Amino acid sequence: MNPSQFIWLNGRLQSLEEARLSPLDHGLLVGDGVFETLVARGGRPFAAREHYARLQRSCDVTGLHCISEEVFEESMREVMAANGLVDARVRVTLTSGDGPLGSDRGAGRGTVLVVATPLKPWPPTENVQLAPWTRNSRGALAGVKSVSYGENVRALMYAKERGCGEALVVNESNQLCEGTGSNVFVVLEGRLLTPPLSSGCLAGITRQLVLEACVKEGIVCLEEDLPAVVLEECEEAFLTSSTRDVHPIAGLNGRSLKAPGPVTLAVQQAFARQYGLG
Repeated sequence: MNPSQFIWLNGRLQSLEEARLSPLDHGLLVGDGVFETLVARGGRPFAAREHYARLQRSCDVTGLHCISEEVFEESMREVMAANGLVDARVRVTLTSGDGPLGSDRGAGRGTVLVVATPLKPWPPTENVQLAPWTRNSRGALAGVKSVSYGENVRALMYAKERGCGEALVVNESNQLCEGTGSNVFVVLEGRLLTPPLSSGCLAGITRQLVLEACVKEGIVCLEEDLPAVVLEECEEAFLTSSTRDVHPIAGLNGRSLKAPGPVTLAVQQAFARQYGLG
């Protein structure tokens, strides 16, 4: 059986063959929707409560109706079980549903889509490229996990054209912001630093868990505005995301970094100890 044969769509499990999304769905037409991506290990979605809280915040900002936490968790369990998945990447997507061809929303119910696929490992380290475009820290969707990912798609294409697996972006003040699907930490003169949420970066769940693990393990990590030049000066750097955990950066704009360096390794170990990751 294909391990991704079934999805959960608008309240019930459906096969990929029978599942249908309306061609008038605003998630398709104008990118009007929000989502969460989680990792499940041993059949249990990791940090589900934190992801649901962020989904609620995204819905509050965008004016979308949010599903209940019970539906959020039950839909993930059902789609994983239907596909026979124990370790999985799970995505929960909400859109405003059918709407007109313009920006106005329709009055109908929204769309809820839950998909699970096998969890694929990342390489031990990552190569990263700074993209030439900026993130708007004051935009209406700043900090929202929106399905409007066109800018991220283009930035990631730019990085992959240069042999890298992730792109970083700066904000309109030329301060380091985030990756296309990750947050970023750097080590500068022995200090562990990461951009603050005011930079316009997403409030990554793994980012927050790493910050909490650092506090519990006595590792000092500061949230500071970081000029883009920090990418030319840092001794170490790593990415965080739900699928990457703490992912060392080995190449940054063509410059080689020790990966993992001593600080990155300490953070990896602290994160694994605090959250029971083997």
